[in-house]
Amino acid sequence: MGAESQGAGRGGTDRRGPGSRAPGGCVTAVRTVVGRGRVRDLRPGPSTPPPYPRETPVTSAVRPQGPTAPLPFFVYGTLRPGEVNHDLFLRGRTSAEEPARLPDAVLYDGPGYPYAVHRPGSTVVGELITPEPGAYPELLASLDLLEEYEGPGRPGNLYDRTAREVLRPDGTAVRAWVYLAAELLARDLSASGTEIPGGDWFGR
Repeated sequence: MGAESQGAGRGGTDRRGPGSRAPGGCVTAVRTVVGRGRVRDLRPGPSTPPPYPRETPVTSAVRPQGPTAPLPFFVYGTLRPGEVNHDLFLRGRTSAEEPARLPDAVLYDGPGYPYAVHRPGSTVVGELITPEPGAYPELLASLDLLEEYEGPGRPGNLYDRTAREVLRPDGTAVRAWVYLAAELLARDLSASGTEIPGGDWFGR
């Protein structure tokens, strides 16, 4: 999750710093250090303008049961176990965490967090995260905010949350939410981004 962000996963978001939790595990900090230096303000209100102008993303991924379907999450950056955003957003709120791979995607380095971009034939390494049922609505909202995902087709998205098939180690395919770089950013990364060899944020 990306979790795939500095600050989405950056899908996302690789992708923090001082923060506190209210009863039930909800993050209450108004400012969170994301990745390795970027600070994100998590207070409600107008969002900070994104670093890239955005076009409406086009994706072939199907969103079963709508954009809030209770799917597991595939995370590949700062939301992976052992990373700071996992501690802030996921610890104590999951029922299962297991290794997984995202086919047909490549990983690009970012300012303290990675971006996953669709590319046939490549693979991104990460974890499949299954939330506790009671934690799902809050967790989905928290991760969308973290990854600067405002909704399907929104031009302000830094990442797009899409449903993709990911593979467990035994080859079993599982449908999961993945935060991928928004379309215009993905084009820029494909043209001039720094690819992470092997698609593994931990191996960079």
